[in-house]
Amino acid sequence: MRLLLDTHVWLWLQTEPERLGDETLALMSLEGTRLFLSAASSWEIAIKFSIGKLSLPEPPASFVPRAMHRAGTFGLPVEHTHALAVAGLPLHHRDPFDRLIVAQARAESMRVVTVDPAFDAYDVDLLPL
Repeated sequence: MRLLLDTHVWLWLQTEPERLGDETLALMSLEGTRLFLSAASSWEIAIKFSIGKLSLPEPPASFVPRAMHRAGTFGLPVEHTHALAVAGLPLHHRDPFDRLIVAQARAESMRVVTVDPAFDAYDVDLLPL
C-alpha cells in the first residue's frame, strides 16, 4: 500500500505520533506499506516556518530530509502532470497545497492520510484518522 501523508499527518508522525492512533500507526508500519511526502508539503512547511506559523527544532532544509530518512518516508516530486491536474479538480477547497496533494494521489493511485474534512469532497482514496 502506498500512503500519501497530508502535511500535518507527516508532522505529527515526527513530533506527536500518538495523535495518529494505534490503528493508523499499525497500518503505516505494515510490511509493504510505503509512506510518501509530497514536495508540496515541503514547500508548505518551508513557507509556514519562514513566516513564523510553524515551529521546528531546526530549519526545514535540514529537518525535513532527516525526519524523512528517520521515518522511512519517500519523497513524491511535483510533476507537471500533477500541477496541471489541479485545473480539473472541483473547487471544493482553496488550499493550493491540499489541492495538489489530491491531484498527486489521484494521478499516482495513492491513498491520502489526513484529518482534513475538506478532502472528503474529492474523488480520492482516503485513510481518515
